[in-house]
Amino acid sequence: MTDILFLAHRVPFPPDRGDRIRSFHVLRHLAARARVHLVAFADTAADVDVPPAFRAMLGECVVVHRTKSRARAAAEALAGGRPVSLAAFDDARVHAAVRDIVARHPVAATYAFSGQMAQYLPAHGRRIMDFVDADSAKFAAYARGPLAWPMRREARLLGAYERQVAANVDAALFVSAAEATLVPGGRVLENGIDTAVFDPAAPFAPVVGQGRLVTFIGQMDYRPNVEAVVAFAREMLPAVRARHADVRFAIVGRAPTTAVRALAGESVIVTGEVPDVRGWLAASDVVVAPLLIARGVQNKVLEAMAMARPVLASAAAAEGIDHAGTIRVGEGAEAVCALLDDPAGLGPAARARVVARYGWDAALAPLDAMLGLASLKAAA
Repeated sequence: MTDILFLAHRVPFPPDRGDRIRSFHVLRHLAARARVHLVAFADTAADVDVPPAFRAMLGECVVVHRTKSRARAAAEALAGGRPVSLAAFDDARVHAAVRDIVARHPVAATYAFSGQMAQYLPAHGRRIMDFVDADSAKFAAYARGPLAWPMRREARLLGAYERQVAANVDAALFVSAAEATLVPGGRVLENGIDTAVFDPAAPFAPVVGQGRLVTFIGQMDYRPNVEAVVAFAREMLPAVRARHADVRFAIVGRAPTTAVRALAGESVIVTGEVPDVRGWLAASDVVVAPLLIARGVQNKVLEAMAMARPVLASAAAAEGIDHAGTIRVGEGAEAVCALLDDPAGLGPAARARVVARYGWDAALAPLDAMLGLASLKAAA
């Protein structure tokens, strides 16, 4: 059997946020075709213990709790002339785990997920670098206000690193064409969605008694999400409620920051982590993605489309999605009110588009050839 090493900046279990959803489905795809050894970081001590159902998919499994502080990472980066993003994920334990697995198993290919993990790529075998997004462009977009200098530095150094890595791997993957064009040699490996799970006809616990809802779904300690909901609640929601007084704004997602929690009130619901976002999506009259900064394909938009909800997305949030006009692209209270007044059958059309265009099997099919799985399996 073919051995593949899978490197991830965040353990791919459970698949409950954007990066984990992509990494989990890639890992599952590969594990159905090869013996996959996982080396990954955990954000918390609790994430170090991989659940047995996920562990059964794997060969070797090493999960390291990432404890390096931001201050230490910044100091190391400044001393070494490196991006802070790389210093933050530079860990001797992970280097040792990679060397150990490569020494004991005939690893024929390595799949590295997220640019921070490129520093661990072995020198031999096929090497696939899944950048997902061009992070350097994200930092360039952040370069404003008092953090302008460190963000410009990060964008410059990380951009150079991304180009260097892309030139020295077998495939440099990005989630959308817009991202892939930012790095020479970039190729597209799109996100998919499980349309059997995200289906308004599937069994899930409904959300009731909340009235008419305009909803945002996302990880609520992620800066672009925080900026989006704060701006929407303060600048757009009052105008929406001037025309639709019964509408409330639901912010659904784990780890809301202090700024997000402060929005909660009569017109704003802040749920924190919920066991299943599908109930909130199904209860929504409109799902919004008013992101000012967005990289790649937004899973939150695909999930809302799959649940047959009318979606209003900013140009940035919609950029990576081949939606064929089944969502509205725009910003402002007028656009929200227009969808509340007349959803125009967008929800069912959006679901049909996702089913036809974004299944995971189709999205990940190109990986077999990139990793040489067919030829490697034949040789085995």
